[in-house]
Amino acid sequence: MRKSLPFALSKDRSFFDSLGDWMGDVLYDELPEKGFECRDEQIFMAYQIEQALKEKNVLFAEAGVGTGKTIAYLLPAISYARYTGKPALIACADETLIDQLVKEGGDIYKLQKTLGLDIDVRLAKSRDQYLCLKRFEEAEKVESDEWIDDISFSIPDGVYAQGSMIAVHPYGERSDYPTVSDEDWQKVNYNSIMQCSVCDLRNRCGQTLHRSHYRKSTDLVICSQDFLMEHLATKESREREGQLALLPEVSMMVLDEGHLLEYAAQKAMTYKVQATTIVQLLERLMVDGVRERTLYAMEKLQDDHELFFDQLRDDIVASNEDRKRINKSKTLLTYGKQLIDDVETLMEEFVFESEMYMIPEYELNMAEEYLEQYEASLRIFIAQGDAVDWLEETDGEETLVIMPRLITEVLAEKLFSKKLPIVFSSATLSVNKDFSYIAYSLGIRDYQSFSVPSPFDYEEVMKIYLHELTQRDKTARVQQLLRDGEQTLILFKSKQAMLNFKAELPLMERMYVAFEGDRELSAIVRDFQQGTVKTLCSYHLWEGLDLPEEALTRVIIYDLPFPPQDPLFDAKRTFAENPFEEVELPFMQLRLQQGMGRLIRTSNDHGDIHILLNEDEQKQRAAFENIVAVVPEIK
Repeated sequence: MRKSLPFALSKDRSFFDSLGDWMGDVLYDELPEKGFECRDEQIFMAYQIEQALKEKNVLFAEAGVGTGKTIAYLLPAISYARYTGKPALIACADETLIDQLVKEGGDIYKLQKTLGLDIDVRLAKSRDQYLCLKRFEEAEKVESDEWIDDISFSIPDGVYAQGSMIAVHPYGERSDYPTVSDEDWQKVNYNSIMQCSVCDLRNRCGQTLHRSHYRKSTDLVICSQDFLMEHLATKESREREGQLALLPEVSMMVLDEGHLLEYAAQKAMTYKVQATTIVQLLERLMVDGVRERTLYAMEKLQDDHELFFDQLRDDIVASNEDRKRINKSKTLLTYGKQLIDDVETLMEEFVFESEMYMIPEYELNMAEEYLEQYEASLRIFIAQGDAVDWLEETDGEETLVIMPRLITEVLAEKLFSKKLPIVFSSATLSVNKDFSYIAYSLGIRDYQSFSVPSPFDYEEVMKIYLHELTQRDKTARVQQLLRDGEQTLILFKSKQAMLNFKAELPLMERMYVAFEGDRELSAIVRDFQQGTVKTLCSYHLWEGLDLPEEALTRVIIYDLPFPPQDPLFDAKRTFAENPFEEVELPFMQLRLQQGMGRLIRTSNDHGDIHILLNEDEQKQRAAFENIVAVVPEIK
């Protein structure tokens, strides 16, 4: 049901005139009367967003920490949603930040309590954040540890009972299982192989129930940027197949920590071929009664796939980066062409198998869908066109990743060509108030922008220390710093860098440090906020983490966050006239600003930032000393 506007409309005033009056009353009077600070920067931001809504433009809204960005965009977003009859979409940088936005005591909660607003806010999480009943049933046959029982007991009784699902509430979110490790969760969650459209349990699945729930929102739908990009990447194909798009039509978008949208787009708009997936998938089809010709075709595809990956490993350029370059040999390309022939042969045999009914329909449909994507991926890979490809580890498996073209073109076509108001909100979108790097990275030509500073007096509450030392001595320096028991966040430029640090840390000291990936991330953050964990190591939490006052009093930047030397960034460097100035430097500066921004979140915060610099990083001091909030001291 459509909700009424939080202010009255009249015939002689437009919606935007009335919205401006109401926001002025709220920000100048109502909120300050209830104990909120009246912040000029916040008010300015709210009116800039109102202008972007009126003109249906892209807006880069850079506002320093403590501005109150969330309230500044919530007021116009909720009003515009009710005016248009379509919800506003807020896309956060990751799943952890979604939970923070809607937590009790957060800004949405505060607005509801303070203004008496009944805000209809619903979460649309990425598909891998939900339990897959099919995969859970398979895992339950082989897993005997306590975590599988915890999940089993959480599934509502009505899921497997005959009859209506109306009484069953949405269930099966990743955040419902805080003690389950990422590694175990990846055994039971949705993954891209699962074909929901042909699954006999799809109407009883928690993901389906959640999707039905959030589509009915009248005010706000909150999702991750990954999920937004997956929605855009699959929208046309889903509609062709008679399915609903993953997200509903919206009136406007807010991209919270919007500088990360490029990476979400890269993740969603790629093809992936894993080393063992196709082997396991076809083994499930090798049941009694399958024709000999089909069995032979499946075995040949499995064997040739293994030969392809063996050669792929030989063609990898050795490096410590997560994304490995591939020098495509003639042998590798020959194997790729053979695999395409194998797939076409097998698909022909599946036509006959579908009439025999020996292979379960769901398994056969799932295999056919996967093989179509597999073949499309290989055709792009062997074409030697402008695609970017690499080998990485995804969910514990070797994965060939193929990005058909630079995502600037895709985003321009699928998102920024629409007349839809889109607000990028972050404390760091520019380098010295120049927004050209982010605009160029996303393919945005026409936009509005502004930058307002933080209201905090950083000189009074924060110190920055530079530690000049060798790379070898960094772990020992961190150990020294941690001896005082301060609540410390350590940020690494990559997962591998964090794992190297973990390996160097003595076993006894490692027990008192939480590492990203050991458990569900929001559960680790909760323990850290409550003080049961004193040190948190992460390679993702450069942005978005909001831990006020004594919950975080020290940030250690273990290494300067320059982009990796990998195929994806190599492609960006290729298109740049000066790769260091246009790619390397602005990426590092933006990420460093984000990392330092984790420390001071409220007017009551205080603490220290320690930046560890090896010999090469020391040469880059001039590149970041002009963007830090206070003059750093040398330790």
